[in-house]
Amino acid sequence: MFEHSAEKTAPVTPVVEGGDNREGLPRSRRLAWAQWSPRARELGKRTAHALFLRWRRKTPAELEKLRRLDVNKYGRISAGKVLDFLEAEKAGSKSTWVVYSYEVAGVTYEAAQEVSALPAIAARARVFSGRTASVKYDPKRPGNSIIACEEWSGLGAA
Repeated sequence: MFEHSAEKTAPVTPVVEGGDNREGLPRSRRLAWAQWSPRARELGKRTAHALFLRWRRKTPAELEKLRRLDVNKYGRISAGKVLDFLEAEKAGSKSTWVVYSYEVAGVTYEAAQEVSALPAIAARARVFSGRTASVKYDPKRPGNSIIACEEWSGLGAA
């Protein structure tokens, strides 16, 4: 009366070491990948690359840049004063520091920021010693502050 047919599946070919990984996939899966448009394949590659970049560990310079941009994005502005300008040379690399102070809720903070990664600021930072400047600080952690970043500078025109 009713004929019961066994479900047909594509034969699975064994994976050969050093060979194409798609060889271990059923034929239907291999065809599906081949039918993807080049645009879809490129999107898949870019997504995988973005996930890799998010996953990998960041260098200290990348972490510092992310910190500066985060304070710039969410920070509040306060009046501050540039106290000093320092240049240090260590192991053949030159670093430029701006030392500044600012006040938040009656508490005075003194901080230093390395501006070597910001060449436009580093070139003119010496002029600002002793002058007032705007400082951006994290409202949740007022000790976390910046005087300049890639998108903003609290140092006025010289």
